Amino acid sequence: MGLPQVVIVGRPNVGKSSLFNWLARRKLAIVDKMPGVTRDRQTYLMDVNGRYFELVDTGGLGFDDPDNLTTQIEEQINAALEQAAVILLVVDAREGLTPMDQEVAKRLRYVQAPTVCVANKADDANIDPNADEFYKLGRGKLLCTSTTQNRHREELLDMIVERLPPPLADDSAAAEEPQMKVAIVGRRNVGKSTFVNTLAQAERMIVSEVPGTTRDSVDVQFELDGKRFVAIDTPGLKRTRSIASDVEFYSLHRAQRSVRRADVVLLFFDCTERIGKVDKQLCDYIAKQYKPCVFVVNKWDLHAGTMPTEKWVRYLHDTFRALHHIPIAFITGKSGKNMKALLNHAQMLYKQTRQRVSTADLNKLLRAAIDANPPPIYQNRQPKIFFATQVGVEPPTVVLFTSNPVGISQTYRRYLMGVFRERLPFSEVPIKLYLRRREERDKPPGDQATSGNSAAT
Repeated sequence: MGLPQVVIVGRPNVGKSSLFNWLARRKLAIVDKMPGVTRDRQTYLMDVNGRYFELVDTGGLGFDDPDNLTTQIEEQINAALEQAAVILLVVDAREGLTPMDQEVAKRLRYVQAPTVCVANKADDANIDPNADEFYKLGRGKLLCTSTTQNRHREELLDMIVERLPPPLADDSAAAEEPQMKVAIVGRRNVGKSTFVNTLAQAERMIVSEVPGTTRDSVDVQFELDGKRFVAIDTPGLKRTRSIASDVEFYSLHRAQRSVRRADVVLLFFDCTERIGKVDKQLCDYIAKQYKPCVFVVNKWDLHAGTMPTEKWVRYLHDTFRALHHIPIAFITGKSGKNMKALLNHAQMLYKQTRQRVSTADLNKLLRAAIDANPPPIYQNRQPKIFFATQVGVEPPTVVLFTSNPVGISQTYRRYLMGVFRERLPFSEVPIKLYLRRREERDKPPGDQATSGNSAAT
């Protein structure tokens, strides 16, 4: 239910990054004739006649990276395809159909999202008939484009919007909630499988003192107060450089995939162990996926009466300084103590991440925040923030329209995020914040604008 993602895929050197920059009208991705320049996913927020979506650039499929990063690049592409609402399969109209194009098309057969085949580098209409052979790929409507000659950009955007899922109604968050999926993650031997068995009231998972007993992600159905849930038990993780076998390697990637498909993540800690590098890596991954999370301090019966919970709270806050909004739970998985309260809180987070705020209320809050603390001067000018609007949920996604996005410092963005957390119904979940330069066509819904001088227009 988050913003739909339009994912650009294809073999190397077909012009994926050029297409990304062309559609975004920004020089965001590096464009070079050398294959393999793009490795990580790059995302840009698009607005086509009021319909928002995220455009995602990916690395070349089937490229053997000289720095031995092929596996990581493939994992980035797979993660993007999992979340794709629309796929742009980019091919080279001048070079014609290649065996590698056919291999890429085979990969996409297992992806449910609608596909547009984009025959790029068709700089002249005379090239268009040569592109008909790409219909053999059987991957959706074919459109010839040229990023250098600016051919058919608007037509491609129209085709994308036509294939996006229908936008959610404003009252969709109030509708009956779907089954919540809870991913249970953490390093080895923190009690994840014991927790799942207690939830399910059955010995669903093997529990052992041997580290690494769980090697795959397992879905377990359970019920609480008449509501059904899915608990995703994940393999315990260890430091990446310590991964010695294929089983451990795939366990890592399955755990990451479980985080991506979860609605709420429970990050487990063992109260008898210090927070380690694996915990920090997991937390960083969860944050990058914008997933609601609860820090779960397990085995608390071993410290009950001897250590105040405030000590562990301070320890977590000192370790994860940018994540003070994440709630903390103290439980005993073996006996089930405090587990119902934990799951109730997870449901609360799930509701928060599905909340919508009207543009009028959001801009009233924004005006008050700017009046109290205007943006600092940037290059002898004060940046203007005109208005804000929420464009998505799961996670709550807010766009600020400004005179100069670069001029809004990271410190000021954190200030605004703090205000949003304090005053909006998103206090404990990640908020995705985009800053866009205001164009002439950008009008605040309901004329709820905020001027750059902190006064309502």
